[in-house]
Amino acid sequence: MRMRSTSGSITRRRGITTLIIATLACMFVWTPTASAHGTIVSPATRAYQCWQTWGSQHTNPAMQQQDPMCWQAFQANADTMWNWMSALRDGLGGNFQGSTPDGQLCSNALSRNNSLNTPGAWKTTNVGSSFSMRLYDQASHGADYFRVYISKNGYDPTTQRLGWGDLDFITQTGKYAPAKEITFNVQTSGAYRGHHVVFTIWQASHLDQTYMWCSDVNFG
Repeated sequence: MRMRSTSGSITRRRGITTLIIATLACMFVWTPTASAHGTIVSPATRAYQCWQTWGSQHTNPAMQQQDPMCWQAFQANADTMWNWMSALRDGLGGNFQGSTPDGQLCSNALSRNNSLNTPGAWKTTNVGSSFSMRLYDQASHGADYFRVYISKNGYDPTTQRLGWGDLDFITQTGKYAPAKEITFNVQTSGAYRGHHVVFTIWQASHLDQTYMWCSDVNFG
């Protein structure tokens, strides 16, 4: 009776094990690039402001009275705040308005972030007619450009969802090299007062990835 070769079986098992490890390694390498990106941290975007203020105490019942907009966002989907750096969509080809319906601008038309579109008394950052914006980008992607809009006078962010017709185009920047922090200046006409929304589009450089956010500001 012939005996089966154990060395061949061991070799095959080692080959299968190596293939499994290599596959898992690829998954591990690529997964972070889908989540580790960035946002405008000043003036803070809605999700970032909620995470920064309440992330370490997101179960605190005081949030409902002190910051009701963040409270409703955490109730709707806490992942919106935990993944404040991941409000991106792929392959828009610059067709921002055509691919983003009115009322869905603040969520970048991502259903998981729909709470960010809800009108209300979002916390604001005080700014002047000229102010700086700062992007924090964990993955240092750089930017083809940023586009900045400000909600028109007469638009009420406490009662209205934001639409394209509610925006004044302010500026589009040039290209920025990869960096963890990018700061650029915004100059307005000085005609804005009170609570407005700064709507920002970040076109990342590494791929056709588009980020859109709302930052609530108070023009003094």
